[in-house]
Amino acid sequence: MAAAAWPELELAERERRRELLLTGPGLEQRVREAGGRLPPRLFTLPLLHYLEVSGCGSLREPGPGLAQGLPQLHSLVLRRNALGPGLSPELGPLPALRVLDLSGNALEALPPGQGLGPAEPPGLPQLQSLNLSGNRLRELPADLPRCAPRLQTLNLTGNRLDSFPAALFRPGALPLLSELAAADNCLRELSPDVAHLTSLKTLDLSNNQLSEVPAELADCPKLKEVNFRGNKLTDRRLEKMVHGCQTKSILEYLRSGGRGGGRGKGRTDGPEKEEARRRRRERRRRESGEGEEEEVGSTSRLLLRVLHVSENPTPLTVHVNAAVKDVRPFIVGAVVRGMDLQAGNALRRFLTSQTKLHEDICEKRTAATIATHDLRAVRGPLVYTARPPQDLKIVPLGRKEVKAKDLVRQLQLEAEEHRKQKKRQNVSGLHRYLHLLDGKENYPCLVDADGDVISFPPITNSEKTKIKKTTSDLFLEVTSATSLQTCKEIMDALVLKMAEINKYTLENKEDGSLSDPEADAVSGPPLGPSTSPSAEKDGSAPLVVEQVRVLDEDGHLRVVYPSKTDLGCAAPHVTVIR
Repeated sequence: MAAAAWPELELAERERRRELLLTGPGLEQRVREAGGRLPPRLFTLPLLHYLEVSGCGSLREPGPGLAQGLPQLHSLVLRRNALGPGLSPELGPLPALRVLDLSGNALEALPPGQGLGPAEPPGLPQLQSLNLSGNRLRELPADLPRCAPRLQTLNLTGNRLDSFPAALFRPGALPLLSELAAADNCLRELSPDVAHLTSLKTLDLSNNQLSEVPAELADCPKLKEVNFRGNKLTDRRLEKMVHGCQTKSILEYLRSGGRGGGRGKGRTDGPEKEEARRRRRERRRRESGEGEEEEVGSTSRLLLRVLHVSENPTPLTVHVNAAVKDVRPFIVGAVVRGMDLQAGNALRRFLTSQTKLHEDICEKRTAATIATHDLRAVRGPLVYTARPPQDLKIVPLGRKEVKAKDLVRQLQLEAEEHRKQKKRQNVSGLHRYLHLLDGKENYPCLVDADGDVISFPPITNSEKTKIKKTTSDLFLEVTSATSLQTCKEIMDALVLKMAEINKYTLENKEDGSLSDPEADAVSGPPLGPSTSPSAEKDGSAPLVVEQVRVLDEDGHLRVVYPSKTDLGCAAPHVTVIR
């Protein structure tokens, strides 16, 4: 039988590409024919910086040659495959790897020789982000800190762990670890040595089997957010606090020797021990370079109020056309009212945060794409459909009206010119996402009631609905070829990030300026006192999140956001009113 064709690899080799995405219905059969492994030819592309192989139920192991053949790999995404029970051979050494995503596989253990890489010398010396969520791991490799000593974020959510290896919390083992997520496991205890994670900022151990929280947790000098919901804590007061109080209050309770805090099993330490702890905390703060940041007080909590469709006289709806089924079938929408983008650098912070979300949880737009619009320029109902490139017209941000096929060609030429000027293979801006359209006969788009295309994911939005400094009400969309749940999770992250930005803007009274080009470009009457978010003086006005329904061609409901299960993991300083 002839070997399966891999046109993606031929194209990547011919164009000397730095990024490669393998996905889609045809992938599974080709991988099965390759013995459940990636094709050896893939490992002859040494220029690759980014490799993603997702949603392939026949991929059981990466195969030999990955470490030797891809020495410049920065990001490796192998999520929602069938990897497991181990990795044979082990992945490393990968000296340049910074991001590793193995989520949603069938991994049960990562022992030496079948794991992430060697410990001596470190197999993943530059690794910053490791995602092992949604597997079947019962234990972590004890040599993880030695294999990946520069790890910053570790996601273990949704496994079967009943404990952490002691090596994880040894002094100096992971000096840069700032985020540790291990929700939905079977953890029975948290070691007091967790205090040795001096850079830890976020800890999520929700939905485990913890009965106590060690008081030493309060000694983590940078800790800003904890989540212990869904455990069965023996300390009744602490149990109530983890469901309704801020992180600052929880840590203060632990610090004071609260009942069941784990320091002496409930005994309140004497003044000498408390003073020693205070000095130790101060020393750790100085060593870690912690500033004078303070937790948000109860008076400055930010409120998110959900406006249900039944309460809204003019709800926005999105109708999904069957044409997107084979292109980018999933979409979620929401309306957010009350943003203050007028003050100081608020607009820049908002746009920067959107870019960061695209880079991180959207995985360079391969998992999903975010689009934000000025609601005043959006005319509903909206239609999410797909059109041939020659029939899709849009006025892209900062450009004149153009057909999609011509826009893509322009971007390709710009990318090639950029390569020649910079004398390197990688490109930036919109050019990085052109490969996501490879092989597509139709392109997805969102069309308003005027017939104008306001969004062309994953490439660009329309100039018509561009966000400006005077924008206070926004329509948000998240589209994906992966799943509806991916859209909802990323929409959650976007809305919560907007809440944080708005809170910061309201608390830090920056001077606004309408001399920016964004402000000069505004058409229509200026915002009055009743609609301007800057008019709020107390900083307590809630952002309003209006539900948006997505319907199929027959008018049947596909999804509504936010539903009662969405925004369920709001940050400690955010309260969601439903």
